[in-house]
Amino acid sequence: MAAGEGGFEDPPAEVLAEAAAAFGLLASSARLHIMWTLAQGESDVTHLADRLGGALPAVSQHLSKLKLAGLVRSRREGRRQVYFVDDPDVVTVVRLMVGQLAARAEAASPPVGGLRGTGA
Repeated sequence: MAAGEGGFEDPPAEVLAEAAAAFGLLASSARLHIMWTLAQGESDVTHLADRLGGALPAVSQHLSKLKLAGLVRSRREGRRQVYFVDDPDVVTVVRLMVGQLAARAEAASPPVGGLRGTGA
């Protein structure tokens, strides 16, 4: 690995490709919402579909892609499949990114019930 700016070493190309693939999967707002929801705790596909407001087959397809990429796992509980994020680092990245963007959006929006337009 070559040393880059600030003393950090460049990761191998395979690692960068894997990270790019993971970020590519999370570029879908539906899949990111699924990851955000699963970061809060495990869930089955029906609950996820209700929370996302999506069709069950579409949510199931998104879960399959996330599972194939190793971002989520599942286990069977009776007749239902329960999904969860097994990697705390993935949860940290999702929470950090979404949390930062939510905080920025909140800071940029004018306060509700403010004095805008009153001439005060």
